[in-house]
Amino acid sequence: MISLILNILVFAVAAEHIFIMLLEMFFIQSAVAKRTFNIKKELLCKEEVRVMFANQGLYNGFLAAGLIWSFFAPEFMIVPLRIFFLACVIIAAIFGSITANKKILFKQGGLAILAFIVLIASMSM
Repeated sequence: MISLILNILVFAVAAEHIFIMLLEMFFIQSAVAKRTFNIKKELLCKEEVRVMFANQGLYNGFLAAGLIWSFFAPEFMIVPLRIFFLACVIIAAIFGSITANKKILFKQGGLAILAFIVLIASMSM
């Protein structure tokens, strides 16, 4: 049962980061992106800002790809992949909460923190 819960959480973190990637890379000027990132339209009209968001989105896509990889990797790689990529998400959320907005820790890091806790708990079983 804990394995199913962990798989659901890891998948949810990957899906969240795919969503963030899509917003940042392709839909940064959408109403959803403006609400999600709390950024003024005038700022998002600047090419430099759009390029920075696209770059950031690519990194979110890499995080999602690593977590998805863990579903198809050989068994001996599953736990190390999940530890690494969940830790990357958590570290990015901590950094974002310090430098940008404190809510990022829970909005972008909450599911990853929960998945990491369940992962560690499952290792001791």
